[in-house]
Amino acid sequence: MEEINLTNEIDKAAGWFVNNQDLLIQYAMNIVSAILILIIGLFVAKIVGKTVKRVMSLRGIDTTISDFLSMIIRYAVIAFTIIAVLGKLGIQTASVIAVIGAAGLAVGLALQGSLSNFAAGVLLVIFRPLRTGEYVSIGSVEGTVVQVQIFSTTLRTADDRIVVIPNNKIISDNIINTSREPNRRTQIIVGVAYNADIDEVKKVLGDVIKEDKRIQHEKGVTIRLHEMAPSSLNFIVRVWTTNGDAWNVYWDLMENFKRALDKHNIGIPFPQMDVYLHQQQVALQKKTGE
Repeated sequence: MEEINLTNEIDKAAGWFVNNQDLLIQYAMNIVSAILILIIGLFVAKIVGKTVKRVMSLRGIDTTISDFLSMIIRYAVIAFTIIAVLGKLGIQTASVIAVIGAAGLAVGLALQGSLSNFAAGVLLVIFRPLRTGEYVSIGSVEGTVVQVQIFSTTLRTADDRIVVIPNNKIISDNIINTSREPNRRTQIIVGVAYNADIDEVKKVLGDVIKEDKRIQHEKGVTIRLHEMAPSSLNFIVRVWTTNGDAWNVYWDLMENFKRALDKHNIGIPFPQMDVYLHQQQVALQKKTGE
């Protein structure tokens, strides 16, 4: 009896396979096609990502931008490949996209800070207010840009410290880039005593500036009395140099200004206060005290 039932089940299964062989062949072909699409899609995504990165590198585009865009393009190709695979398997891609969208919304609400940093990173890559190797000042931090990543930017300060700043803070703050332009104007304030002759001071400072070949004299030099401060006459000196020479020119001028002013006996004052004692008031206080 059991053998008869087993035979009947085998006959039913065989009959089902015979009746549905076209459908089974179609499903098998769809599965094979889906596997081929997945393999080809992953291969194409890898090739396209590398090609985009290589083309951008050949055109001299910043490494940060080339890495970021090549990664985005690669994952975009992979995403389209997965959607095509699901469609080939007969899965309704519209419902899958809806589920992914809902999950993305939930994740986005949970990771608002990270997403804002990601969006800020995209803006930094697109508008490029700073690049790798440039010296920038962001808020209270300044240094050389080491790397611009998706969520943060890394700076190396002058004393060799590494500072990691979230991209959202960079976008919302002022960015001062001192490396983008080849030249820079250096400004120095020089204070002298009130009894100094204005023309003589300007001549002494000007002679020091003429001796420095790193200064771009054709761009013009400014030496003017800037302020009559409480303890000194403050002269403003403005000169143009290259970015690479800016700080050395500043320090050298400061030292040479001091030497030249001392040589010409022009005093450099320090904060002081004059106190006047009126004899009548002192005598009155003594009388009252008695």
